[in-house]
Amino acid sequence: MSRLEFQSRRQAGLAALYLGVFATIWFSVPAAEQPLRAVLVVASGAALVTAVVGAVVVARSRATAADVARDRAADRRYLLIVLAEFAAAGLGAVLLALVGWSEFIPVLICAVVGLHFFPLVPVLRDPVLWLLGAAMCVVALAGLVSALATAVSAGLVVGTGAGLLLLAYAVLVLLRAARQP
Repeated sequence: MSRLEFQSRRQAGLAALYLGVFATIWFSVPAAEQPLRAVLVVASGAALVTAVVGAVVVARSRATAADVARDRAADRRYLLIVLAEFAAAGLGAVLLALVGWSEFIPVLICAVVGLHFFPLVPVLRDPVLWLLGAAMCVVALAGLVSALATAVSAGLVVGTGAGLLLLAYAVLVLLRAARQP
């Protein structure tokens, strides 16, 4: 049995829906000149289409026994992880703004998002989240280095990188769901 069989079509649709929306948001972060601006708009559209496809998958999927008989402990862990993520990102963003380092807010948020995927691996039973989390942290680091060492803004690097990673994962989840019987 592969790890892909642990996730229902409904769960895959929800993941694609959420991450498609978040990818769209990340693509809107960078202020870019043409032609990159046009590429980001197209990528944002692709992310929205992915989110819509995810919503369709959710709507057309029958709830499985695993969906109906939810694990309350896992639900609580998921909620706590997401709440901690939002609290850390929000508090960190406020602190960075207060000290005049607003340009680094996307870096912090990307790092927090990346880190939140690690404790979600056992909750969502998807080991690919390890790779997504690590890649998001690498993008955050690249954005930080870029902002400190070059004229390229952190928001451009992080917004583009995080958007692409979340979009790629959302598409991967949909492809995995499509291959399930």
